[in-house]
Amino acid sequence: MKIVRLDFCDFWPGFRKDDNLFIHLLKRQYAVEIHDRPEFLIYSSFGHRHRLYPCTRIFFTGESVQPDFSTCDFAFSCHYLDDRRHLRWPLYAFYFRPEMLLKDSDNIEKIMASKARFCCFIASNRHPRRTRKRIDFFHRLSRYKKVDAGGRAFNNIGYLVPGGPLGKIEFLKQYKFNIAFENASIAGYTTEKIVEPMAARCLPIYWGNPLVDREFNPRSFLNSFDFEDDEALIERIIELDQNEALYREYLVQPCFHQNVPNEYFDLDRVLAHFEMIFSGMTRPVAQRRRLISFGRWILAKRDNPT
Repeated sequence: MKIVRLDFCDFWPGFRKDDNLFIHLLKRQYAVEIHDRPEFLIYSSFGHRHRLYPCTRIFFTGESVQPDFSTCDFAFSCHYLDDRRHLRWPLYAFYFRPEMLLKDSDNIEKIMASKARFCCFIASNRHPRRTRKRIDFFHRLSRYKKVDAGGRAFNNIGYLVPGGPLGKIEFLKQYKFNIAFENASIAGYTTEKIVEPMAARCLPIYWGNPLVDREFNPRSFLNSFDFEDDEALIERIIELDQNEALYREYLVQPCFHQNVPNEYFDLDRVLAHFEMIFSGMTRPVAQRRRLISFGRWILAKRDNPT
C-alpha cells in the first residue's frame, strides 16, 4: 500500500484525527499516517491554523462557505462547482448512510401508530438575522398547535434532545412533522436537517437548497419552494395533520428518486477524488504564494493560544 502522510486541523470541536470518515475511507487503499509534517492537510472552516502548513491543502466543509482556491489546492463542499479540483460532498452524505432512508421494510401501520405528537423544532442558533426565516416559521406554525422545541433555541420541553444525531432521530420518531430549515438558502447547501426526519419517518418541512429536489423525491417531504408563501405551506401542514390518508401518502413515498440513493452517498467517488489528489504532481498553493509569516502566525495563535 502507498503510504500517505496526513494531518487535520480547523475542524469542529470533538473531531478526532485518528477516528473519522476520511481515515476509515482512505485506509481501504492507503497506509495512512497521521504526521506533524504531512504531505497532505485536510482542514475545515473553523479556524486559520491551516495557513501554517506548506503542503498540499484539502479543504472540507459542510457549511455554506465557498472554497478559496488561493488558499487550498483541492476541496470538498456542498456547492455545485465546475472545477476538477472540487467534488460536491454535502454534509448529510458525510454523516449518514443511505440505508437509513430506504423504506422497503417499513411497517407503515406501526409508524403511523407512533405519531403521538404534532411537530418539533430542534435548533441552537437563534441569531435574529441569520435564522430569521425559521424563527418566524416556528412562531407562525405554533399559532395552530404547540411546536415542541427541543434545542437551545426557544426550548419549551424542559430538556435538550440528547444523544447526538442518532438521539435526535429517535426523538423525531414520535412526531408527524419536523421544521427542517437550513441557516440559509443557497444552491447545493443541504445539511443533515432534511435527512434526520426522513430517517425517523417524520415528514420534513424543508427550506434551504432550492435545488434539493434533484437529490430527494419531492413527494416525500414538504418543500417550502413549492408554495406561494409560508401561509400556504402552513395550510397544507394543517390539511395533512387533519387528514391521515393524505399524510400517509407522503410517508410511504421513497426518499430517493426511484428509491435509488443519490450519487453523493457513493464513497467510491470520494475515494477516486482522493486518488486524483494523491497522484498529482502540482506544486502546492502554499509554496507558490509569498505569505507574510507573521500574519499567518497571528491567525494560528488566535485559534490555539496555548
